[in-house]
Parts: sequence; structure tokens; C-alpha cells
Amino acid sequence: MSKRYIGGLISAFNNLKVTNAPTIGAVSGAVNAKACVAFTAPSCVGGGAITSYTAVSCPGFKTGTGTTSPVQVTCLTNGTSYTFTVSANNAYGPSAFSAASSSATPVAAGTVAIFALGSNSCGCAIAVRNKYTFSGCVNASATGATANAYAGSAAGNAIAGIFALGYACGSKSTARNKYTYSGCVVASGATASAASAYGSATGNSTVGIFALGQITSSSAIRNKYTYSGDTNAVATSATVASQLGSAVGNATVGIFALGSCSTTRNKYTYSGCVNASATASSQTSYGGSATGNSTVGIFALGSVLNVRNKYTYSGDVNASATAASIVSIGGSAAGNSCIGIFTLGSTTGCAATSTRNKYTYSGDTSVVATNSSQSSRGQGSAASNGTCGVNV
Repeated sequence: MSKRYIGGLISAFNNLKVTNAPTIGAVSGAVNAKACVAFTAPSCVGGGAITSYTAVSCPGFKTGTGTTSPVQVTCLTNGTSYTFTVSANNAYGPSAFSAASSSATPVAAGTVAIFALGSNSCGCAIAVRNKYTFSGCVNASATGATANAYAGSAAGNAIAGIFALGYACGSKSTARNKYTYSGCVVASGATASAASAYGSATGNSTVGIFALGQITSSSAIRNKYTYSGDTNAVATSATVASQLGSAVGNATVGIFALGSCSTTRNKYTYSGCVNASATASSQTSYGGSATGNSTVGIFALGSVLNVRNKYTYSGDVNASATAASIVSIGGSAAGNSCIGIFTLGSTTGCAATSTRNKYTYSGDTSVVATNSSQSSRGQGSAASNGTCGVNV
């Protein structure tokens, strides 16, 4: 019997003994040049127990190994779209590869937040913007806004932030700015459908939803903005007229405190912007700020209050958070899945402050941020990157 024949028999035998291919699952954690690839183990393991799994990226053929789902693949390139396949290994060799996963694009997590700084004295607006990175809360000056902003709202993702600029030196404004995070380049977005004095906003990578705040004395009008071309599509109206407000959200749901001495809260889902009334906040709210991730949102309730509320998304259950370090009338906020950073607005009357608080989500521990704002400011707006809920 020839050696070639014997080798062929051994090869065929081994092929019968390898495990079946895993079933591909979702890709998560696509941040900082890494991604986690989930899968389901095969029910048929061939001639021996599975010893490891190998995930492979396309493009690039970057690999990761592990003994259970998910497997992390490293050395990816942020901003590049990848799909992944997984194979299972036992003593007889690797299985066939699974089907390809859905595409995922890694981004730099917790990289940058951009703030419109509102008024630096009562009734006088400024166009200065700050850019903050979350690691150590380092400030790097962003380009100026194209219009002076007194109040405002903001929504953003990893590519662009969109701002309604609120008061423009005392006049309600429909002007909007669009900021990209790379160099904070401004490109004017479409105007809002109605003049806005204050407002709130929440968004994900597809859509931003705005409560436009004061138009006459109060208003329930809402705008919906998509990021591609910043196209405006009027959303359903809020259930309660909104004068100020705060907002927090993830890819599924946004929750709003509608401001101006109200405890009423609205909950909006992104598909069709459907309203579902949320539970009331624990205290009345005048101004306020908010930050959150997919699990929890944290609110400063404004109007010389340093009380904070914490909301979880499942049932919108309130759990009182720790107090802010100083009282706040206005405010702005940005955050990712690890940390939220707050500008606390005016402390009393029209006096502005440059003090910032930094909150971590585990226990909501307050840590004063290392840098104050570039300017004292009365109110403002904020947007962050694609890891977090998007905030006012």
C-alpha cells in the first residue's frame, strides 16, 4: 500500500473527526481597535472536545483565540468596517469557518466631548467651544461656533455633533451647527423648524430628537434630525410643553425631563419617535443636565439644586444619585460608558461658573474634573462620541 494512499486515508479520517463549524453571533465592543465576536458552539464536536476557537477578521485577517464565546480580536484599525468568521479546534484540527458576521467598525472610545459654553454673563452669549477628552478630562480648544449661543441642545455620534444654538444674544434662533469630531470642523446644518430658546436632545448613530424649548412661553414642538445631511423630519410632539429640559438616551430609548418646574418625564423611542410616558422625576426641574449609557442616566435637576437623579432604562426606575459638588441652574453634560463630565452652569442668579464635575457610573462617585471650562458660562449644550448616550 502506497504512502500516498495511507496519507489520504489518515486525512479523510481526521476530517471526519473535526468539529462542526460554530454558529456566528453578534459583534460587540468594537472600540479602541478591538472587537468581541460572539458565537454558539457546535452541537457535534467530532472525535474530541473543542480546545479553542479562532476568530478572523475581513479585511486584514487579524485573529483572536479563546476557549469560550466571545473571542476578542485585536490590532484592528479604528474607522475600518470588518466582518468576522469563527472556527473551532480540537485534537484533529480546525473546523470549517462559520458564516460571516454583520459588519462592525471600531471607534476610539471615550475620546472627545464638545461643549457650546452658553453665556459668560447674564443675557450675553458667547460662541466659544471647548473640546474635552475623557482621559483625565483634558481640555483642547475646539473651533468657535458660527453663532453666539446662550442656551441650546445637542446630539451626536462618533462622526458628527449637531447643535441647536438657542438664544443668539437675546433672540430665539433657528440656526444649527454641525460639528465633526476630527478637528471639530463646523459645517452649518439645516435650520430648526422653529425658533428655539432652550431645548433638549437625545440621539444615536442614526437620528437625533430635539425638544425645542421656549418658543412663545412654552412649547411641545419636537424636531427629529438624521445625521446624513442633517435632514429635518418633524417628530411627534411632546406630551408636555417644554421650556428647558434635559435628555439622555441610547440606541433604544431616550428619556426627557421637560424643565420649567415640572416633574413630568417623557420617554421616546427612536423608531418613529414614538412617545411612551415615563415615570416622574423625584423633584421639579428648571434647567438641568443629563448623561447616560445603555444602562443608566444621571440628571442634575437645575435651578439652584445640587440634587441629582439616577434613572435606569428598564421601567425608568429612579434611584437617587449622589449630590453634585455645587448647586446648578443651567448645565451641560457628556459621557461614555465609564464616565460623565458636567459643566454646572450658573451657581446663583446670572453668575456663571467654570467648575466641572466628573461622575463615574459605578456608585455615581463624584470626582472634580481636572480642568475647568475655558470660560465661565451660564448654560450650554454638549455632545459626545459614539460610545455613550447623547446629552444636553
